[in-house]
Amino acid sequence: MGKLAVGAAVVCAAAVCAAAALVVRHRMKSSGKWTRAMAILREFEEKCRTPTSKLRQVADAMDVEMHAGLASEGGSKLKMIISYVDNLPTGDEKGLYYALDLGGTNFRVLRVQLGGKDARVVKQEFEEVSIPPHLMTGTSDALFGYIAEALAKFVAEEGEGFHPAPGRQRELGFTFSFPVRQTSIASGNLIKWTKGFSIEDTVGQDVVGELTKAMERIGLDMRVAALVNDTIGTLAGGKYHNQDVIAAVILGTGTNAAYVERAHAIPKWHGLLPKSGEMVINMEWGNFRSSHLPLTDYDQELDNESLNPGEQIFEKMISGMYLGDIVRRVLYKMAEEAAFFGDTVPPKLKIPFILRTPNMSAMHHDTSPDLRVVGDKLRDILEIPNTSLKVRKVVVELCDIVATRGARLSAAGIVGILKKIGRDTVREGEKQRSVIALDGGLYEHYTKFSTCMESTLKELLGEEVAANILIEHSNDGSGIGAALLAASHSQYSEVEES
Repeated sequence: MGKLAVGAAVVCAAAVCAAAALVVRHRMKSSGKWTRAMAILREFEEKCRTPTSKLRQVADAMDVEMHAGLASEGGSKLKMIISYVDNLPTGDEKGLYYALDLGGTNFRVLRVQLGGKDARVVKQEFEEVSIPPHLMTGTSDALFGYIAEALAKFVAEEGEGFHPAPGRQRELGFTFSFPVRQTSIASGNLIKWTKGFSIEDTVGQDVVGELTKAMERIGLDMRVAALVNDTIGTLAGGKYHNQDVIAAVILGTGTNAAYVERAHAIPKWHGLLPKSGEMVINMEWGNFRSSHLPLTDYDQELDNESLNPGEQIFEKMISGMYLGDIVRRVLYKMAEEAAFFGDTVPPKLKIPFILRTPNMSAMHHDTSPDLRVVGDKLRDILEIPNTSLKVRKVVVELCDIVATRGARLSAAGIVGILKKIGRDTVREGEKQRSVIALDGGLYEHYTKFSTCMESTLKELLGEEVAANILIEHSNDGSGIGAALLAASHSQYSEVEES
């Protein structure tokens, strides 16, 4: 072999060695990055753990906070608002009732013809009306005037099968999903607007008074019989269909719970005890917090950067508004510290709330062999192309960690309510069914979330107790619930009873 050939062979061998060394270094580097990414995931998973013992502590803490909130105003992070709803529907209600459901950029008007025990809901109709943006920041008169006009138009279309009783004023249930200081079953002062509304002259005013003035201005003869929030509407709707309903929980964009309390177990109630001996309590449980909640650094960051730091901690761990963003925050850390998606951090991953919970749910439920849905979502929403199956599997695992924690904490909250009203045990010789009415998109559409929540309830309560606890989906409880509450708090119900 000539010198040239030998030299070339040496150079070639050196190049091969260098290339091999580069591959080894690259592998070591990438395996080092992967190890770091997995370390971030495992640390997060550990912090999110919800063993049965921890969930029992959360349920106990919920029970303690409920007692404190009922004892005095401001006595707890749980507001435990007295709703003034002391009569829930029995199924005997008859007649025509209306409902108005205002909770966002649209409102709904609804009418229901009730036929008593046998016929139940004979007929119902509803209409959705969108609110022009300028009315959301205008004047109280303009907003309520617009709503009253829509109601009057809806009443004018009363057709076949809807009959107001002769000589009776039409009655309305008003679901108003903004913070209100309730002063009676049919009055409450607005504390503050949320959800994009900002009408200064309504704050501090009685919203029923504002609506009533607007109806009077246009000659609409209708009385607001009940002012309620959506959770209480859900409870009423659930109770109408099943008399064993004792509580309602909403798990959607936000979360809340309401339940039936014995009136004498409310120390802060100073009025006459209602004849029914019961009072519905709006817990505002999204604001629950406890040292037993498995909070992580990501939760703290989300809270610090939110519009309401230090508030709604429970909601920020379990509701649809936030679950997707917790996933995004962990992925961002993995991208930043472990090059999880390549050498540059995908810019879209920095945008808060870009990854919504419905997208997280779609990835979590992906059963395709190559996790195609996960790949599509990462590409379409976060602009991360060409992810490997290995990476996609990690994303699914992360969704599972976040959803499982939220679902298990929701179950612990429900057990806290059952504990407070003594339904968490089986009494000797008593088979007492307790039904919880559940509504909200998170519960309805995120199957892995709802399945996990229900199995956790069984785990916490034990077979014997769990056999008497039922979860029932109460679809659109808040709309029809408001009409039913107008019926059970009708000015004519006393006449009928006597």
